[in-house]
Amino acid sequence: MIKQIRQTTKYLKDKGFENAEIGIILGTGLGLLIDELDIIKEVSYNHIPNFPTATVEFHKGKLLYAELSGKKVIVMQGRFHVYEGYSLKDVTYPVRIMEQFGIHTLLVSNAAGAINLDFKKGELMLIEDHINLQGSSPLAFKGVEQLGERFTDMSAPYSEEIIASIKSIAQSMNIKLHEGVYASVVGPQLETRAEYKMLKIIGADAVGMSTVPEVIVANHLKIKVGALSVLTDECDPNNLMPVNIADILEMAAKAEPELINLIKELIKTL
Repeated sequence: MIKQIRQTTKYLKDKGFENAEIGIILGTGLGLLIDELDIIKEVSYNHIPNFPTATVEFHKGKLLYAELSGKKVIVMQGRFHVYEGYSLKDVTYPVRIMEQFGIHTLLVSNAAGAINLDFKKGELMLIEDHINLQGSSPLAFKGVEQLGERFTDMSAPYSEEIIASIKSIAQSMNIKLHEGVYASVVGPQLETRAEYKMLKIIGADAVGMSTVPEVIVANHLKIKVGALSVLTDECDPNNLMPVNIADILEMAAKAEPELINLIKELIKTL
């Protein structure tokens, strides 16, 4: 992997990527952040050596080097998922590349279903902790100790400093913001009634199919993390309706302006 990382990093440097302070993974709910960027360079994933390619139709596939709120950022326009057939090493490879360009902070967004029924679709949740239900770890491979501590501490995977900043900004901007635990599953199928009940019992407030692998690797690389979920549906096992992807995307679009404003203000403080 070290050889691959060097090859990818050299390619991007040759394309004009330089040092950055912040990495951003644009999940569902942050797509229009692209319009706020002063883009310096952009490269399609399928041109980058050793990079996976996004296969979900509503996820784009570009790596961007840009300026946002006065800071140099590297932005993933589209992310990778285990349910697309990628390994956890593939899914998290871009985080390792961003680290090569000097990022000290990683910001992540995702779409999630609300397990906590006090939370409503169209609202935002600040992730304060997570539960990894993806069945493995992106650190479970031979030679990982050459890239960072194998037994990575996860007592505080999300930066307490960033959490405090996001809460303060949300309050000042009058944005309704929940806090909670995010459970990450493999997918792509949605959960059964019994699975939603289980998730509630084990302490999850929301469930999705991403984010946790990238957060684990960021912690492995000593990168601070902040993450937010757009709550796109309500997962009440006693009143469960068939999933409607169009409705999920509509809810993500509803929450997007507030999420973008939150991220832009946060970056000014980092």
